[in-house]
Amino acid sequence: MVLAACAAAVISVGASAGTPKASIAETAQAAGGFETLLQAVATAGLAETLSSPGSYTVFAPTDAAFAKLPEGTVEQLLANPEQLKAVLLYHVVPGVVPAASVVTLDSAATLQGQSVQIDTTDGVKIDGATVTATDIACTNGMIHVIDTVLLPKDLVDVAAGAGSFDTLVSAVQAAGLVDTLKGAGPFTILAPTDAAFAKLPEGTVTDLLKPENKDKLVTILSYHVIPGNFLAADVIGLDSAPTVQGDSIAIDVAYDAAGAVSSVKVNEAQVVQTDVLATNGVIHVIDSVLLP
Repeated sequence: MVLAACAAAVISVGASAGTPKASIAETAQAAGGFETLLQAVATAGLAETLSSPGSYTVFAPTDAAFAKLPEGTVEQLLANPEQLKAVLLYHVVPGVVPAASVVTLDSAATLQGQSVQIDTTDGVKIDGATVTATDIACTNGMIHVIDTVLLPKDLVDVAAGAGSFDTLVSAVQAAGLVDTLKGAGPFTILAPTDAAFAKLPEGTVTDLLKPENKDKLVTILSYHVIPGNFLAADVIGLDSAPTVQGDSIAIDVAYDAAGAVSSVKVNEAQVVQTDVLATNGVIHVIDSVLLP
């Protein structure tokens, strides 16, 4: 069964039968209706990957799905191959995940690094995109067709969606830094949780959020931002790092008897989670607010 015929099908398990004879890229090419996706795959340098032996599950947006994006978005992505690559990898899950397995999940990790959310309350939706056909077997994986392009989240969206950074997000908004932290970056954010802000003296957060204290708030928030993309593996090799605010933070790494990292502190704040990926950087979660 070719992909074009599947694209309008009702969601069903086992939509294709027999032994697959074509790769993911070849199957999409033969089907028609995926020209924008194929152009994007070629521009991002992923054509060989999706044609080579491997095991991938692709949530494939149709041409109509790309056409739903705001005017100029596709052209902008095609002009920025690295950003485009991140978007495309957000549509790919490692391994073969048939529909019967998809409907048992509430999320799935993608090759881009972030996870897509799966909702089965009204059909099957991936980050809000409706799955219109499933289980299209290929020699190197499987295709599920979707009606909307999936867009991975930037640093602000990741923090806003996490549920534990409400105070930080409010502070970023009050400081007028939303557009900056949604920009190209990359940035490494040392992100204090709501519990971290709650440890400050009573009234501190309320005062900082007042318009007359915007400059002070910008200074504090900028002290939590390191220019560049520093994953945990990079951070543990440093004893300090310069911040956007201008001052440097101290990094203290402790090791156990076996030589494994047992804890990482930034100034006096404990790092409690690392490598939360976004399209324009990475977040490391800390348990205390850093004050320059």
